[in-house]
Amino acid sequence: MKNYFTSSLPAFHLWTDILLLNISFLITHEMVLTSLAPFSYHAYLNLFLVSNLIWILCINVFRLYSFTRVTYNSYSRFLKLILAITVHLFFLELFVYVSGEQSGFSENLVFISYKIFTFLALLTHGAATLVLQYLRKSGYNLKRYVIIGNGDLSGLAKGFYDNRQELGYFFCGTFKIQNMRTQAESLENFIETERPDYIYCCLSEMNNEQIKDVIRLAERKKTHVRLVPDYHGFLNNKFAFEPRETYPIINVQTKAFTEIDEQFTKRAFDIAFSSVIMILGLPVFLLVMLLVKVSSKGTVFFMQDRTGRWGQTFKIIKFRTMYMDAHTYGLQHSLGKKDPRLTPVGNFLRRTRLDELPQFLNVLMGQMSIVGPRPLNQYDVDMLMKEASHEFQKVLTIRPGITSIGQVKVGYATSSSENLLRLKYDMLYLNTYSLVTDLYVIGLTIQVVLLGKGR
Repeated sequence: MKNYFTSSLPAFHLWTDILLLNISFLITHEMVLTSLAPFSYHAYLNLFLVSNLIWILCINVFRLYSFTRVTYNSYSRFLKLILAITVHLFFLELFVYVSGEQSGFSENLVFISYKIFTFLALLTHGAATLVLQYLRKSGYNLKRYVIIGNGDLSGLAKGFYDNRQELGYFFCGTFKIQNMRTQAESLENFIETERPDYIYCCLSEMNNEQIKDVIRLAERKKTHVRLVPDYHGFLNNKFAFEPRETYPIINVQTKAFTEIDEQFTKRAFDIAFSSVIMILGLPVFLLVMLLVKVSSKGTVFFMQDRTGRWGQTFKIIKFRTMYMDAHTYGLQHSLGKKDPRLTPVGNFLRRTRLDELPQFLNVLMGQMSIVGPRPLNQYDVDMLMKEASHEFQKVLTIRPGITSIGQVKVGYATSSSENLLRLKYDMLYLNTYSLVTDLYVIGLTIQVVLLGKGR
């Protein structure tokens, strides 16, 4: 069964609604322009731009695109959309009144575009909902889940999704925990085999230690944990849920960037920032390429297999800082400034981090992020899997970055102890992520570049 990722739904609706808003204005412009002679292009342009700005504010205030699989199918999402459009109309009319543009042209433009946009937006959202429900009932776009426990509570959770096929949940099986210490390996093998998107834990059948162990397991796997309470025996007293109510579960944040808003914000920032750097930094790119070429024989770029998200390997792109025969030295970790493999310009490129510039291409290709744990060679991966397996596997749940707190504080790791220290900084980043944190790390990196204090 194919699983088409629904994480792109918020982005789809965001850009579709913005497009429909502008199309509505353009259609209305043509309709009103034929009936009214005088026309102020400046007034129309102001109204056009303000309309987009107000709509963006409405999106953030009403959080139009923050929905789950359950709430996506609810009527409340459409009511919220209508409310946002109405508020958008009110403030646009207020702008027309305050700005003094109270001509028949402006009033007609606002009201007619409001009607067209409302119709098109509701039609698009409704059609998308119906298509998605049909696909899920047909076995597409499914989320796999397993249940730990096999009592009455597990049957209630399974029955909830069995009766709501439009939500798109596929039941993979149950696992009964008796002794977590002896069953830990069996549970991990079960998760590896079934590859669920969600693990449902029935709290009435598990103790605190068992729940913590499951959460630790989920932190390093492609799965999330949901806790199912029984409300102290209400289940046995014919406690039930209304058909339209969502199931009362507790979502556990087992890894960073699980929220759609966080994923979209970080990825949008990565693309925008990388694009700006690639365009504005073109002269620097060309200069560094020339320096690398004239400083030693060989290629300009250095490509190497690195371990990325979920342990998948990819080709990292860097400006070459070592001689072409560097592999004959038999060294693995960098030796810093005294490394005999470095070219005359290579040491400078490393200290200023300019050798990392081509990795913005990796970011645009979706293999890396601007800020995140550094992608490692296989020998570093093997070492960390041996010394700090759980923490390192948790770090592998996000995209590696061009820069990181560990890269700024520790630099290029020259030993296993420095790799472990850098891992601690990476764990700190996972627990404290925000866009402000990314900007702070970027600021520290720029400082390293300008002062040439990189290791």
